[in-house]
Amino acid sequence: MDDAGLAELRTARDDLVGERPDGPNRFVLDHGPFEHYQRTLTVTEGAQEHQVTETYQFRLSVPVWRPLFTLIMRRALPRRRIPWWSPPSRLDARAARVLSLLAVLQVIDGYLGTVITQTITFAADEFNRTSTAQGVTLAVVRIGVLVALGVMVLADRHGRRRLLRWAILGAVLLTGLGALSPGLWFLGGSQLFARGLTTGMGILIGVMAAEELPRGARAYGVSMLSLAAALGAGMAVWVLPVADLNPQGWRVVYLVPLLSLPLVLAACRRLPETRRFVANKQTPDLHGDPLRTEYRRLALLATGAFLFLLFASPASQFQNDFLREQRGFNATGISIYTLLTSTPAAIGIFLAGKWADTRGRRHVGALGLAGGSVFITLSYFFAGPLMWVSHLGGVVIGSLTVALGVYGPELFSTHHRAKANGTIVTIGVLGSAAGLLLVGWLHDYFGAYGPAFAVVTLGPLLTAWLVISRYPETARKALEELNPDDANLEDV
Repeated sequence: MDDAGLAELRTARDDLVGERPDGPNRFVLDHGPFEHYQRTLTVTEGAQEHQVTETYQFRLSVPVWRPLFTLIMRRALPRRRIPWWSPPSRLDARAARVLSLLAVLQVIDGYLGTVITQTITFAADEFNRTSTAQGVTLAVVRIGVLVALGVMVLADRHGRRRLLRWAILGAVLLTGLGALSPGLWFLGGSQLFARGLTTGMGILIGVMAAEELPRGARAYGVSMLSLAAALGAGMAVWVLPVADLNPQGWRVVYLVPLLSLPLVLAACRRLPETRRFVANKQTPDLHGDPLRTEYRRLALLATGAFLFLLFASPASQFQNDFLREQRGFNATGISIYTLLTSTPAAIGIFLAGKWADTRGRRHVGALGLAGGSVFITLSYFFAGPLMWVSHLGGVVIGSLTVALGVYGPELFSTHHRAKANGTIVTIGVLGSAAGLLLVGWLHDYFGAYGPAFAVVTLGPLLTAWLVISRYPETARKALEELNPDDANLEDV
């Protein structure tokens, strides 16, 4: 290369990695997701052109996922530009490590949260119970959110890390207990507590991510965690075909999470307590106007959660029953349908995180609410290719609602962040239970799921209006800017 090219290579990078010089031809890590990083130039200088060899040595701060991301990083680093898949704000070593470990736990959380959804119709067949009984069982299971709320209260007092560890261990063990169910009542009772702890896991994972990630990558982090949860949910779908092998085959789905316990324990040991919880542990609690502001925010987000889940929960929970009873699918067919129509949601989830951090949360989230709910509802009216296409479109567009998932952790102080989000989820679960009961009753009344879902589609449409007209824009704002009574931490 010529002199200009050599001069560029001898300039410290500030793109995918932040460098600082350690000599004329050696650069080391200043900022980035690495445990170790070094770039070295070997230069043979000529009169007009120079021969240069550029060598990278690095170790990513990405436990468990390191082999995958090392391969990607090896291809990206020599190009000296920010790749499409990178977060809008660069992560440092700690943030990358925490997000990676949380993603591992989120995979487990996604699996646990999907188990009863995927198996309830097969369990009901074994126990000879009706669609109404399924709806009641699923509604009862959601009462477990009160367990999650209790975990959140403790997390605000004693720390996120400790409660997350106990929640995930309890959730895995109680889920495994479902394999021993002698009836639908036992399955519902055991999964009530398992689902409560699973919900608590999900809330704490989101809170910890928000408290550790930089301001320009919080929504990106939520989207990555959502993809991890989707991977876990997909694993439950992959296992589901065992239900075709034997009337009791569905019980195997409940035992699989037990295999994850060694990985869970290792991940929990490496997770630190969040910097913001430590920094705010001794700060005074809110009073007066700041507290009233949080109550207003809580009412707004809880209303949105209730209206959205009035539709979203039954749309997910009754899908398998719809496919089996009204479209004649077996377990294998359900798995294929779910995987082929849901896997492309990864596109929407990824875009939601990027767009929410760069373009704002509100419009991205509102599009997901309105477009996703309409297309999903249409899929319950259609059969054949139109059913597949409508469901696919609904899932991809609907996945943009991930952009709204960051609001809960952002809009509350560190003292109240966990329990506020637990309260929002609790109110959302009330909407979920109401939706399950309503859709179950409407299905029995109409004899079909389409008209039932047409009624509850009003929920997400009203939520989209709330988001556009009432939700604040929080993109690229530090948590301390949104919650000025918190301890003033320098944003990463």
